Amino acid sequence: MAPNAAAQQTHDTLFPNHVSTMAVTDPELINTFDNFAFDEVLRTSNLPVKTRFIVQLAAIIASQAVQEYRVMLGAALNAGVTPIEAKEILYQAVPYVGIAKVVDFIAVTNEVMTDHGIPLPLPAQSTTTPETRMEKGLAIQKKIIGDDVVERLYASAPADQMHMQRLLSANCFGDHYTRTGLDIPTRELVTLSTLAALGGCDPQVKGHVAANLHVGNDRALLVDVVTQLLPFIGYPRTLNALRAINEATA
Repeated sequence: MAPNAAAQQTHDTLFPNHVSTMAVTDPELINTFDNFAFDEVLRTSNLPVKTRFIVQLAAIIASQAVQEYRVMLGAALNAGVTPIEAKEILYQAVPYVGIAKVVDFIAVTNEVMTDHGIPLPLPAQSTTTPETRMEKGLAIQKKIIGDDVVERLYASAPADQMHMQRLLSANCFGDHYTRTGLDIPTRELVTLSTLAALGGCDPQVKGHVAANLHVGNDRALLVDVVTQLLPFIGYPRTLNALRAINEATA
């Protein structure tokens, strides 16, 4: 099976002058994948190209697919994802997958940006100080997931785990969600994509489906986003994310 015309055109647009090594060694697989990912799945979508790349990059980071990330990041920058947005996707991943899984992607990102002539470091995006991160983090946490939900989390936390709630508010939300570079609805799409790709965190996926709905990302958008992750994260994790969407919007 050869790539169909639509898949080939999409591939050539996204990856100009790039020839996959698998096109030589595994042509049946790559041709089937290109027809699926760059034609069939795309025909189900209303996502802007830029948004599609943003959520796919997040999922690829969570999937620990460094080689695929390198190729997709170059395409994303060519498609309009800004260097700051690309970095913010990376930074947003840290509280969810851990720095140990993100550090290699930071190195690759810096290499790709240098190859694109982008000067580093990029302009700072932080809006908090050590003195304000807890207050601002708690405020934005309540804005995203709801005052009542946050208050229940604090009220139900065992005494010897209360510190975890404070760390979540100050670090995950205060250090990351308060940053500029990505707006809050986009950050929630990034988080959902990260969690869906990670696997093994179904309660958190369901929680961030609810958070997405709370910040204005509707069911149709969430289904579209998860569908565009399918070629990169596979059916089981995609279907788990869709189940969470169905339960949250029942």
